[in-house]
Amino acid sequence: MTSSTAGRARQAARNDEAILAAAREVFLADQRAPISAVAERAGVGISALYRRYPGKEDLLRTLCHDGLLRFIAEAEQAAREPDDWTAFETFLRGVVDADVHSLTTHLAGTFRPTEAMRTDAIRAGELGTALFERARPALRAGAVPADVTMVLEMCAAVRLPDATRTAELRRRYLTVLLNGLRACEGMPADELPGPPPTDTELSWRWSAAR
Repeated sequence: MTSSTAGRARQAARNDEAILAAAREVFLADQRAPISAVAERAGVGISALYRRYPGKEDLLRTLCHDGLLRFIAEAEQAAREPDDWTAFETFLRGVVDADVHSLTTHLAGTFRPTEAMRTDAIRAGELGTALFERARPALRAGAVPADVTMVLEMCAAVRLPDATRTAELRRRYLTVLLNGLRACEGMPADELPGPPPTDTELSWRWSAAR
């Protein structure tokens, strides 16, 4: 590879990183925003954006798939923890800090997932369920893996203009929610009230993309 070719490759990589970062900010603020707003926020020409992403749906798919891959990475890393509860808590804190579920809740249903995304979604579900099952002995009666999805969505709903403050509050309320899921030592393990969320309730946002 020549120096000029290597230079163009580095510039393309920098442009792609800037585009994805800008797209995340733009579409979390307004999923209906035009793709031109992403180019403007990223400081790149619209032609440079279109060379990498032929359309808005391609960009949205990439954003959500990246988030899914980050979820998998957090779960795989947490699974190495020897203590079952620590593994479960580490996993949830990692996913919340990575802000994975903001993308899911805002962008689900705005594009058609690829087969690769569906495959990775199955893998993510398996990893998350495995960590939940490890922690199950410490959880309140009636807790199910679907409750974890709702906990993550609740944390993602916390959003302020100040990113640092948003992260602080999400960690605070994740602790509150984790304490609500965990059985208290020396006290009756009362069952969580009401039925847990169904698969249909968890996936309703994706119905528009089918």
